[in-house]
Amino acid sequence: METSGQIPVIDISGPDSEAETAKQLIDAAATHGFVYIKNQGKDIPVEAIENMFNLSKAFFTSPIEEKEPCKITENIGDFKEAMNFGEFVDGKAQQPLSPALVDHEAELDQFHKYCHDMMLKILTLFAIGLKIDQEAGGSEWFSSRHQGGPSGCTLRLLHYPSIPPESDYQPDVDIRAGAHSDYGSITLLFQRPGQPGLEIIPPETRTKERNFGPTAAWTPVPVIPPGTENDPSPPILVNIGDLLSHWTKNYFKSTVHRVVFPKDGKRGGEDRYSIAYFGHPVGSTVLVPIPSEIVKSLDGGNANGVKAMTADEHLMNRLKATYLGMYRDGEDEKVAAA
Repeated sequence: METSGQIPVIDISGPDSEAETAKQLIDAAATHGFVYIKNQGKDIPVEAIENMFNLSKAFFTSPIEEKEPCKITENIGDFKEAMNFGEFVDGKAQQPLSPALVDHEAELDQFHKYCHDMMLKILTLFAIGLKIDQEAGGSEWFSSRHQGGPSGCTLRLLHYPSIPPESDYQPDVDIRAGAHSDYGSITLLFQRPGQPGLEIIPPETRTKERNFGPTAAWTPVPVIPPGTENDPSPPILVNIGDLLSHWTKNYFKSTVHRVVFPKDGKRGGEDRYSIAYFGHPVGSTVLVPIPSEIVKSLDGGNANGVKAMTADEHLMNRLKATYLGMYRDGEDEKVAAA
């Protein structure tokens, strides 16, 4: 394991034993809520990632009349546009595809599968690291709850356009994506060299009651951390979502993050492209207490520290909390979907 500042860099397909890799992962999830996964093409082919970024650019640079029926509406004040792909059914997308994407449905479906398989691999390592009881499902405890039914796992293409120099945007006020934490289990984030902007609030600077404590400070997260400069592709950045944090009684940290314009360089920044895969359990999954002594030992050994609800109910609660709070005056920065 390597480290980049605070966030560790882990090779989940490297020479370390499965048990050691699992321990590294849960330590990162419990301490930072973020972890870099070395990206050497062992789990997701580098060519597939490059191709997906090429398709993303082709879509977002399409005429507005071609992409408007497909792209999703984003939050007020955010300088970005996005395109979502839910789970494919028999290789078919469940939403309209623009002319730039319609002939690439099989590639989009395959990339969705690559991301889903990588999510399952990480969740399996989490279960091993948490030493979940074998009788209860052992290493498959999380992964089995993320397959076999509609889950809400979503592949998202993102474009953060540059701002013309003559515009009246305020670099200290206007941001590309507002402060938020993700909703689901884990998120896989793919980024491009030379396109920075992601910042986090380290969990240790937060208070128990609020995401923004008195010592909270936004910390930049590099696209290419030290030690990965010669990798064939930037590492995949993985972060813990609200649901998995809730499920583990906050042992795993769901970390607040945002995307900002570069503070130096060309005014208004360059165009930024990223790809996110949002993992989520099957919607009917009941968030029962995790059969792990590590989790059970939290809160004074209160094994029932997780409120029983389905994964879909948890998602709806987060959506309601987010959008009811977006327009409250005098509150912290809005918490919005990634």
